[in-house]
Amino acid sequence: MPLERPPINSSVPHSARIWNHWLGGKDCYEIDRQVGDQIAAANPAILDIARAQRAFLARAVEHLVGAAGIRQFLDVGTGLPTADNTHEVAQRLAPEARIVYVDHDPIVLAHAEALLTSTPEGVTDYIDADLRDPDAILEQAARTLDFTRPIALILLGITAHITDDSVYDVVGRLTDALPSGSYLVLCDDTEVVNPRQMREMIEQWNEASDNPRVNRSPEQLARFFDGLELLEPGLVSVSRWRPAKTGTAVPAEVDDFGGVALKP
Repeated sequence: MPLERPPINSSVPHSARIWNHWLGGKDCYEIDRQVGDQIAAANPAILDIARAQRAFLARAVEHLVGAAGIRQFLDVGTGLPTADNTHEVAQRLAPEARIVYVDHDPIVLAHAEALLTSTPEGVTDYIDADLRDPDAILEQAARTLDFTRPIALILLGITAHITDDSVYDVVGRLTDALPSGSYLVLCDDTEVVNPRQMREMIEQWNEASDNPRVNRSPEQLARFFDGLELLEPGLVSVSRWRPAKTGTAVPAEVDDFGGVALKP
């Protein structure tokens, strides 16, 4: 049965559609392109951040499926479908992989059918739920995922939308529910590489969007991994997390830091 599609206001810019525009997608409106281009003109590095975060997702999932043997993924804050979504990367390597996407966004809900494709051996599902309600996420995810077996929890660019310290309790509730051998994959924007531009960007974003964000320091992001074992190279710019070996040059840092950690 198709998911019910709520009305979408195409006259107000939206973060998911702006991000889709930065990644070269077409699921956006003129207002999203205008605001996205204004932000990118003020801070061109945001385009590198968007691409680097997407590439980090692919490398992290490839590692977890391959070296770590993970077959279950809980991807919260899915965003609009684009190239190399979690299920596509995971099921290329392990067709039996099971993926649950979570978002609480009418924009994403309208496109969720594109996320519900799967190999015959595996499963993908979509939950309409808010990160601020981790108990609802866990209850619904348990219909598809086996919480007695390891699960990779993916939180890319989503924790910034909870702008106060309650976000640590929210993420902690999710990781506490995961069994031993599970993983947390998390990243978000910082003000390390281009602090002035990132500060101006977040102010411009919050002025234009109805979904405010906050930039956090690497030290603040590190708190999400308390009690977990960060894999090498630790908490770093996502561009430098196990980059593809295309030469001897070290990739340039971007203002998006993250890591992958094992739950003992």
